[in-house]
Amino acid sequence: MSCTLSGNVSDFLVRRLSEWGVKRIFGYPGDGINGIMGALNRTSRTMDFVQVRHEEMAAFVACAHAKFTGEAGVCLATSGPGAIHLLNGLYDAKLDHQPVVAIVGQQRRAALGGDYQQEVDLVSLFKDVAHEYVHMIATPAQMRHMVDRAMRIAQAERNVCCIIVPNDIQQMDAEEPPREHGTIHFGAGYQAPRIVPRAEDLQRAAEALNAGKKVAMLVGAGALNAAAEGLEVADLLGAGIAKALLGKAAIPDGIPFVTGSIRLLGTKPSYDMMMDCDTLLMVGSSFPYSEFLPDEDQARGVQIDINGRMIGIRYPMEVNLIGDSAETLKLLIPLLLRKEDRSSRDRIEKHVAKWRETLRERAMGPANPINPQRILWEPSPRLPDNCILTCDSGSSANWYARDLQICQGMMASLSGGLATMGLGVLMRLRRSSPIPNGW
Repeated sequence: MSCTLSGNVSDFLVRRLSEWGVKRIFGYPGDGINGIMGALNRTSRTMDFVQVRHEEMAAFVACAHAKFTGEAGVCLATSGPGAIHLLNGLYDAKLDHQPVVAIVGQQRRAALGGDYQQEVDLVSLFKDVAHEYVHMIATPAQMRHMVDRAMRIAQAERNVCCIIVPNDIQQMDAEEPPREHGTIHFGAGYQAPRIVPRAEDLQRAAEALNAGKKVAMLVGAGALNAAAEGLEVADLLGAGIAKALLGKAAIPDGIPFVTGSIRLLGTKPSYDMMMDCDTLLMVGSSFPYSEFLPDEDQARGVQIDINGRMIGIRYPMEVNLIGDSAETLKLLIPLLLRKEDRSSRDRIEKHVAKWRETLRERAMGPANPINPQRILWEPSPRLPDNCILTCDSGSSANWYARDLQICQGMMASLSGGLATMGLGVLMRLRRSSPIPNGW
């Protein structure tokens, strides 16, 4: 697809992002991005600029946008300190495997290398957090393929990409790359593929799961689109389901065999289930704390993850299935045998019921000035359908993990891999657009 060529490089940038389906950009103005801000002002009817209070929050909200919509988030910051402020939020996106594109300004090209004010080696600065793709534009004709590559790579790799735009380039006339040797002609658009394991690997996984007498499931953020499939598998296997923190909304709480969160801020039923199981099925999770998983010689392991790099890094799995969680579970279900012995499930449900009563008693315990557990316990039956919940890091995450009850259709997240402060804020957007479940 070729973008309409009119206006300056900044106009072209905004239009090209729009062709990629970008409807809003999160950022904070500054001299280093005046050209881009002008373009956003000229296209305010079609592209929403959401101004935050600090560049770090722009990256945080871009990551949240990716988590809650499935789209790539885009954030914008000025040169020097503005770009530096993005880093923490971008690392949050990187560690939680979210597609985010950062657009940052830079000093005029003629000043680079001259120890100019706010001159920072931005390519080196972003090289780790945006290692999949970080480049500085040197000529207007590069803008087309840089936008296309950054957007495509961010979505394909579920990672952070960065485009650096010098101040003088922003104001130049837009240029299409000439049809000659040494130029690049990209097209816009990306559609995620259907990724499923090989049939023989599915069969091996089914044999291991069918042989288990005490099956434990652990689901994470990669299973957010697989609630129905996960529950059906658990029903066939008589399994209990524990949830990694980023997967809290993957399966509703309140189901008798859902043991809740796992790890330091997890529940006793989750810990007991893991210590007692003979088979572990991990779905869409990179849960890092191996001490809360079964001993290596205790259980046979099956893992499902769409990213082959995350397979087998937490537990020595017997069968590794690389594929989308929902699609893989759909293929696995016909191969599973329904377990007639439900004694393991019965024990899990008794532990869960007892634990929920313990949580209620703890939440209702007196405290001065207030019991923090009660703050998270009380809203659960009062939360609106299909709401979105965010939580900050620290002690609040303990009560969020244990006491807050998630229902079907709700969305919830926090900073998982980075566990940074600052995410307990959800922005109200200034204009509506089609976002699943609203904001």
